[in-house]
This record gives sequence, structure tokens and C-alpha cells, in this order.
Amino acid sequence: QYSPDSVAGADGDIDPTEITFPGCSCLTSSCVVHVCSCLCRGENYNSLCLRPTDKEEEYARPVFECNAMCQCGESCQNRVVQRGLQFRLEVFKTEKKGWGLRTLEFIAKGRFVCEYAGEVLGFNEARRRIQAQTSKDSNYIIAVREHLHSGQIMETFVDPTYIGNVGRFLNHSCEPNLFMVPVRVDSMVPKLALFAAADISAGEELSYDYSGRFHNLPITNREESSLEEDNRLRKPCYCGSRTCASFLPWDSSLFSTR
Repeated sequence: QYSPDSVAGADGDIDPTEITFPGCSCLTSSCVVHVCSCLCRGENYNSLCLRPTDKEEEYARPVFECNAMCQCGESCQNRVVQRGLQFRLEVFKTEKKGWGLRTLEFIAKGRFVCEYAGEVLGFNEARRRIQAQTSKDSNYIIAVREHLHSGQIMETFVDPTYIGNVGRFLNHSCEPNLFMVPVRVDSMVPKLALFAAADISAGEELSYDYSGRFHNLPITNREESSLEEDNRLRKPCYCGSRTCASFLPWDSSLFSTR
């Protein structure tokens, strides 16, 4: 079933459509940084492109868009992801990776491409679904973990297996042209937004790194050890990039029975 936005999962624990954030009181057509309460952490976009993170910052700046309670207009520059697809994309059959997704037009670096939408699940339901899968089943469930200044970790699980959008057809690449950013609009449940990591030509397949690793950061020795232990359960990677890790990323925490 197609849905452009994420929906509450079967467990009903989390409703991503619930509006819990207060709105800004800006009366202009477009909000101004440091004046608008939604932009108190800094400007998110510049001409529809996501502003790059300051390399000196330890944490990426959180992205909050203006929401349904805001008084600013629909043309506000702080409303990007919530507007949905703006590019013509095509689902196509790849040679080795099953279905894939490509763009039919040029996409500039930093532009929002699409959301990874589906059922938003709690941890227990996400783990139950993954443990019920066989080796022949495709796994679409994504686990996004955000590390906060306080040391806490916020987890979001999205499953587009039964309800979702074109994001479910995106393949993994060890050198992707998209990267994922949790973007919040109406509540603390984020939209898993995919942005262009570089200029993307028409006809090019779209991909992101399933592990969340960006710019192919080196794997630590500890990660390498755990990956070797899990290789018997992992699926091969056919991305074809120069730095291909040979296997698709793997999250062992959802397979643990403890």
C-alpha cells in the first residue's frame, strides 16, 4: 500500500501524524533565523538545499521545520521535507539488486530527494518482525539511532514492507549519492529524509548507506570483529563501488533474543 508519509505501525505505540510541537508566531511569508522559534538552532536550508554541518561541531545540528501550528505561510523557506517529492523518479529493475530507484532529472547537491516512509514501530515489534523473517525475505526495516548531548539515544524504527513510498526501492551503496537526516516537523517522531550528497545526473541510480555511515568513514577494529562473526547471516553487497564492503550492513541488536 502506497503512502507518501509514515503511519502508525501495527503495535500502535507511536503515531507520527500527531501534532505536539507549538508553532512559531512569525507573521512573515518566510521565517528569519534567530527570530523564528523553529530556527533557534540556526538556519536549516539555503535555496532549498540543506546547509552543511559545521565540521567543528561534535554533533550534527537537529533539523526542525515549521509545522502545522506555525503562523508563517506555506512558502516559508523552512518547509522543505514536508512538501514531499519534487523530482521525477523511476522504479526500475537492476541486474543483481532487484528493484532500484533512479532520477529522471538532475538533482543538485543538498536538495531533498525523498523520505523513507513506512510504519513507525516500537523496538519490540521491529524485533519481532525481523526475527520472523527467513533468509529469502527482503528486510526493509530501518533502525535510526540519534545520539544526544545528554548521552541518551533516540531510536526510530520504520518498516515500509506493507505500507510505504518510493524510498523502499532505494538500494544500499558503500559510496552512496544520498544521505539520511532525521527531520522533525510536527512532533519528535522524525521524517527520515534523504538528501543529495553530490550533484546527481539524470538516469543515475539513487542509493544510500544502510548503516548510516556517510562519506564512507573507516570501520573500527571492534566493528570489524563483530562483522566477521555475523558474516554467515549477512547478505552480499552488489553496489560495485571501489570501497565495497562485500556485505550489506547488519544490525545484530534486532536479532538478539536477550
